Amino acid sequence: MNDRNSLFGNSSANSTSVSTVIDSNARRVLRNTYLLLAACLTFSAVTAGTTAALGIPGPGILITLAGYFGLLFAVNKFRDQGLGVVLLFALTGFMGYTLGPIISRYLSMPNGAETVMLAFGGTASIFVALSAYALVTKRDLTMMGGFLTIGILVAFLASLAGVFLQIPALSLTVSAAFVFLMSGMILYETNNIVRGGETNYVMATLSLFVSIFNLFTSLLQILGFVNRDD
Repeated sequence: MNDRNSLFGNSSANSTSVSTVIDSNARRVLRNTYLLLAACLTFSAVTAGTTAALGIPGPGILITLAGYFGLLFAVNKFRDQGLGVVLLFALTGFMGYTLGPIISRYLSMPNGAETVMLAFGGTASIFVALSAYALVTKRDLTMMGGFLTIGILVAFLASLAGVFLQIPALSLTVSAAFVFLMSGMILYETNNIVRGGETNYVMATLSLFVSIFNLFTSLLQILGFVNRDD
């Protein structure tokens, strides 16, 4: 799962002439990441659909946070072992479970199915477009890491305030911020794999899955708000 060999051992001393050609190690990490990501997205979607179809209520904010961060810690701890893959599926399945009741609520709205499909289509389009750019660009996007980390932390705290204080305008603003931040994370993580900064496909898959999940839910909230005002 984890290859620590140098991925760009023949790079030129001139940093402005960085090649975007992916070597065999980076290509293997990228392939494994996308295969595992597709499996996790499918599993999460099936879990969300089952939860929505059965009308199972959401776990609540406290259980959601405890489950997410607990499984996140576990995946990171066992990322170099086969157990890490199992825990990753547990995490993505749990997130699918939390998503089911949210989708059910939007589907019950007028034009709810259209809203969900627009959010899905927007998420897929953004992911494909940004991933393609990150794969071919000669720019080093890893410098975005610090900014994204701070931005996500601030947005996360603001989202908690929006939930507990019940301020719709704040929640909508946070959703808009998350759309940009998660888009940046997709660029950052994909470019990081290409440049050899991330060699563990379990962690790469986790980062991309969380980015896609948050991107989808943020677009869903924004589109649902617009739909309510129509």
